[in-house]
Amino acid sequence: MKTVYSEKHKLHHAKLELINGQMQPAVEMPSRAETVLDRVKAVDLGLVVEPTAHGLDPVLKVHDAGYVDFLSKAWDMWTAEGRDYEALPLVWAVRGLRQIEPDYIDGKLSYYSFDAGTPITSGTWQAATAAADVALTAADMVRDGARSAFALCRPPGHHAAADFYGGYCFLNNAAIAAQSFIDSGAARVAILDVDYHHGNGTQAIFYDRPDVFFASIHGHPKQEYPFFLGYEDETGAGKGEGCNANYPLVWGSGFDAWSAALDDACKKIAAYGPDMVVVSLGVDTFEKDPISQFKLKSPDYLKIGETIAKLGKPTLFVMEGGYAVAEIGVNAVNVLLGFEGRS
Repeated sequence: MKTVYSEKHKLHHAKLELINGQMQPAVEMPSRAETVLDRVKAVDLGLVVEPTAHGLDPVLKVHDAGYVDFLSKAWDMWTAEGRDYEALPLVWAVRGLRQIEPDYIDGKLSYYSFDAGTPITSGTWQAATAAADVALTAADMVRDGARSAFALCRPPGHHAAADFYGGYCFLNNAAIAAQSFIDSGAARVAILDVDYHHGNGTQAIFYDRPDVFFASIHGHPKQEYPFFLGYEDETGAGKGEGCNANYPLVWGSGFDAWSAALDDACKKIAAYGPDMVVVSLGVDTFEKDPISQFKLKSPDYLKIGETIAKLGKPTLFVMEGGYAVAEIGVNAVNVLLGFEGRS
């Protein structure tokens, strides 16, 4: 299995985030991707290649043009106010407030974000667009006949919707890749999100569409971030009715409950009959993850890969979350080894 990786991810290096009511060192850090890359090489997973540039056209097939323009200019607008530190929002346009984009950068940050834990830095735009190129390059490989490919994306993407960011995510790499499959002739694509947190952005992008099936196994929104999406009764809307499946699990869930959800999700995906499968590969389900509450162990990730392989579909793996940095490489690559039958 080939891995696509860009050094440009290091340009996004937030120092602090607001979590648990305090400004704390950011858990989404460059060493996450570097540790995974080291493990890819250690097990000789396959060739590691740099991405090719795809421009913004594929991004704009998924994301609102105004939002993309904002991301490209946000840091310059922020520093123009004399600030040399990371950009965070001030307020959110919640119930009862007008949904009108302000002119001032503080208002724009508030308009386009949904949390205070996702700082914009000097290199965020370059890193985010490079991550999209990583996903698109790996998608090209699968479309051209490879059984699978691994897009080692950073920043992650599944919390980013068409017109807002959050959850460490700016551009939705998995959604951009899935849309590229559709645009190149795939009739149906399935996205399987195995990250601990619900892929709210991916769900929102495809919720009313029949050509992309989305399934997510995640912490229950009554307990867990992002809190306001990911319930079982969210099954799609309009022409997309029946093309969304959520599996919210309570804190403390282990592999027995988690794997039962995976089995059911895979049954639904098989019944849907996609041409391609995109896996949003988060391994923050791990028992030692610092911001998550599931109890999966490293050998469990081999079994996850084995189960996904049984779908028998061309499969693109797109890196999402996982914040136990010491183990992230083993856990993420175990999924890929399991998929390849190298357990």
